[in-house]
Amino acid sequence: MKRSIRAVALGVVGALTAFSAAACSSAGGADDTGTTVNIVGFAVPEAGNKAAAAEFAKTESGKDVRFSGSYGPSGDQSRKVADTKGKDVDYVVFSLEPDLTRLVDAGLVADDWNAGPNKGIVSSSVAVIATQKGNPLGIKDWGDLTRDDVKIVTPDPASSGSAKWNILALYTYAKQNGASEEEANAFLKKVFKNVTTWAASGREATEAFKKGVGNVLLTYENEAILAKQNGEDLDYIVPEHTFLIENPGAVLKDADPVATDWLDFLLSDAGQTAFVEKGFRPVGDLDISGIEVDGANDPSDPFPTPASLSTAADLGGWSAINAEWFGKDGEKLRFDQLYAEATKQ
Repeated sequence: MKRSIRAVALGVVGALTAFSAAACSSAGGADDTGTTVNIVGFAVPEAGNKAAAAEFAKTESGKDVRFSGSYGPSGDQSRKVADTKGKDVDYVVFSLEPDLTRLVDAGLVADDWNAGPNKGIVSSSVAVIATQKGNPLGIKDWGDLTRDDVKIVTPDPASSGSAKWNILALYTYAKQNGASEEEANAFLKKVFKNVTTWAASGREATEAFKKGVGNVLLTYENEAILAKQNGEDLDYIVPEHTFLIENPGAVLKDADPVATDWLDFLLSDAGQTAFVEKGFRPVGDLDISGIEVDGANDPSDPFPTPASLSTAADLGGWSAINAEWFGKDGEKLRFDQLYAEATKQ
């Protein structure tokens, strides 16, 4: 059933850029004599990368640098890079740490990729609930997602990192409210039963929702903000308890040296400002007090501090999380078991 639901989602949103490289875009109007940085990543940071590239072009390091981007579901993109041994790839950015460490294990990314002060994280967000314009169902929190009138769109954890963040937000919400493991499982099953579409990626989930599929979207805060920047009629709620999303990025060992300049720029105040303006929470200590973020619920105070915020570290880190929740190669772990129980006829 899970795979058939995903097929419906893909049919709704049409062909996206999951595996085909996007047309080469010049950051600074360079001709073919310039250097190209080839990016492979999950779909969500594409807008942030483009905005940062425009600013990078104004620097000495970014002069005559072009960018080629291939964007799609995080897990699928990571496996693609590993399978092709990093051919024609300079910089990668994924939703989850395990998608990047797969490339470390493959010998494509250095072991010390996360040794810096940011621990390899290049962008940050939180899990939110998006609704139709005006929030006609009166959704306030994760607990409302068990109601009979709720029809949810969310990505599929088989391919999408965004899906895993959403599931962990739901789980930690239940635990934050005193649920036992058995009660948390029951809550998750009620939510999963209301999912009408499991999309291949966070971006495909957003596209499906924009086309009228479902009435609630589980997504990144920055995805909801970007959709509003693009004129979409939706609202979003930052729940009192939510989950911190941390996206890793790294340069491949055999990358053109300018890719390292690019990564350094992304982590600079100028690079992070470009991402903030596209709805991402800043990595590091950037002062955003003077930055207005179009599309945010409050553009002058775009990133409210949740009353409670869980992290992957709180759950033992991604190795522990995947070992408990998300199987591979047919292995059925906690998510698949709960999904099967929630959807059995």
